[in-house]
Amino acid sequence: MLLFGRNETIVRELYRAFAERRKDDTRALMAEGFTFTSPYDDAIDRDAFFERCWPNGDNFQFFEIEEIVEAGDSAFVTYLVTTEDGTSFRNTEHLALAGGKIESVDVYFGPSYRAGKFLAKTPE
Repeated sequence: MLLFGRNETIVRELYRAFAERRKDDTRALMAEGFTFTSPYDDAIDRDAFFERCWPNGDNFQFFEIEEIVEAGDSAFVTYLVTTEDGTSFRNTEHLALAGGKIESVDVYFGPSYRAGKFLAKTPE
């Protein structure tokens, strides 16, 4: 049996709820002042996250956490996703936690591939 730290357990439950499309459970794990930052989003709040980012998960065919590194009140998570169109990508996220809730997520995008070929990202 694997034993996880309390924060790692919370982080795993967040990603499980996201992958299983359990919106209410995902929301319950986020702090009131939750923020989400990515190359496309600058510290958006919880409501904006659900409006802008949540729908992307509807296109995930496969989602797997590859590694979690817990460090005090933060954790780094690397995961692998394959979408319905066969695109795969790996991202790493930094999560800050307090009081049993996720306070913030900062996303670092990895490269994307389809049919084993690199897909270059273009600026918007």
